[in-house]
Amino acid sequence: MNQGFRGIFRYRLQPWYDGLEDPAAAQQAVLERLLSDYARTAYGREHGAAEVHTIADYRRAFPVVTYADLEPLIRRVMAGETSLLLPEPPVAWGMTRGTTGQSKSVPITSTDLEMRAAGSRVLLNYVLRSGRDDVLQGACLNLNYPAQVDTVQMGGREVPRGYSSGIYARYNAERSNLWLVPVQEEIDALGGRDSEADWRSRFALVYERAREESVTMCIGVTQTMLRFARFLRHRYGLYPKDVWRMQLLGCTSIAGIHSKYKPALRALYGPVEVLEIYGATEGIFAQQLDERPYVVPNYDLFFFEVDTGREVKMLHEMRRGEIGSLVVSTPVFPRYRIGDLVRCFGAPYYRCIGRERPLARLRYALERLIHWG
Repeated sequence: MNQGFRGIFRYRLQPWYDGLEDPAAAQQAVLERLLSDYARTAYGREHGAAEVHTIADYRRAFPVVTYADLEPLIRRVMAGETSLLLPEPPVAWGMTRGTTGQSKSVPITSTDLEMRAAGSRVLLNYVLRSGRDDVLQGACLNLNYPAQVDTVQMGGREVPRGYSSGIYARYNAERSNLWLVPVQEEIDALGGRDSEADWRSRFALVYERAREESVTMCIGVTQTMLRFARFLRHRYGLYPKDVWRMQLLGCTSIAGIHSKYKPALRALYGPVEVLEIYGATEGIFAQQLDERPYVVPNYDLFFFEVDTGREVKMLHEMRRGEIGSLVVSTPVFPRYRIGDLVRCFGAPYYRCIGRERPLARLRYALERLIHWG
């Protein structure tokens, strides 16, 4: 591997690695940075952000909230009252499909968008760890949702709104010079509808643009990768592995990527490296570090707590086998209960085991027995 690239990759990954070496120090630094931003918002001033200095202070001053709790404020932000929740104007709005609960619109600021470049960490770390920089010489198959579906009228200006996967893809491609096929603008031009016919149009575009290209990877929503493979088989009688020699799939957006979906992905795409990314519309929170089938948090970017049912503690304080509901503080949302259950497999390794729902723990135990024995 080129030593110049190795140095660049390590420089970009070092804050993540440093956070894993000393998560307590990294989390304190993140908290201080977030509190400085919160103090510039009406919500933060209401909760005394400027007077908060310790984690204990933070927990006393700021309650744990859900999207439903913040939704009235978010609607006012969408109407133009930016400083209620945001220290800076949004550059985009991320929207969800509502497949795991209510549909949401989440503001994305410039600071927030820069942090979403963490989506490239899984790729850079893989190249650094394996030495396979040839994966960067090929194209990345773009199966993402549209980055812009419509606009939000905020006072006197229009702010684009789209799906987070498309927003991530476009930004990371621009920042990392990633070769997307097709480019995100072509995906956006087909519109933002979610019908089966619309997806057939997107998939047909992807195949036409990419079939003669050297595609080495695909990064995005796991369910869409599986759906695209079914489309290819039905429409053209081919599987992705018949068209391209991919090396890597960066998979996100669903629990059980390694335990449930990895065998199917490899059957359809060939002997690829399957790497997990844990993220949501609210941010990219963790990604796979090594060959172990778990994700490792971005302690240098977000502030992570968990509610185990008995206590609220720091994510890095979890014990092996412990399960809790993730509470994350982002540049936009303080102490935000995202609705996911995470399990510790011995720090710094974690896994999202599913949404926080009745019988979720029982379902996970049964699936683990079935898929892992």
